[in-house]
Amino acid sequence: MPHQAARSTSFICENLSPDEVGTVFPLLREAIPGLSLQAWLRHAKRLAHPGRARQCGIMAVRRHPRPMPCGLFIYHRTPDLQHGSVLVAEHLVAIDLLDPEPVMQVLVQELDALAQRLGCGGIRTVVISADAPIANRLRAAGHAHAGATLWKTVDSGPERSPSDSDEPDSGKGPVRRT
Repeated sequence: MPHQAARSTSFICENLSPDEVGTVFPLLREAIPGLSLQAWLRHAKRLAHPGRARQCGIMAVRRHPRPMPCGLFIYHRTPDLQHGSVLVAEHLVAIDLLDPEPVMQVLVQELDALAQRLGCGGIRTVVISADAPIANRLRAAGHAHAGATLWKTVDSGPERSPSDSDEPDSGKGPVRRT
């Protein structure tokens, strides 16, 4: 359900529905340059299912009355031993040719509002680098550096695609597609 962004009447924040996820593909390509449209649509349609909005989704920001999004983040809710449920946000993107700062501000405000609506005890935000403009905006809003994320790409074989990672583990080893 769309709502006016906190303290801004010129922006609207809304969870995307599965049939709207293609509209943000150009934004996502800024965060993930090698992303294919097919991979994005397969992944995003599961995230954007309206029945899962309290667990995960794609939050888009658009400048009213423009129809196309100018910012987004992908989120999911996860349990945390210290804080109960936490909101995890990734792939924050704010694009505005003239002034991306207000878009970043709305994204950060929406993180706080969404965490409150979902009853989360904290927000864990993954940013591309500590000196990215969105990271500065997050710090200005009270977010603090907490730990570090390490990454290793694992060759899972030709049969496995990125979309397979959402399938439950049966305990019988890797899922094989034929």
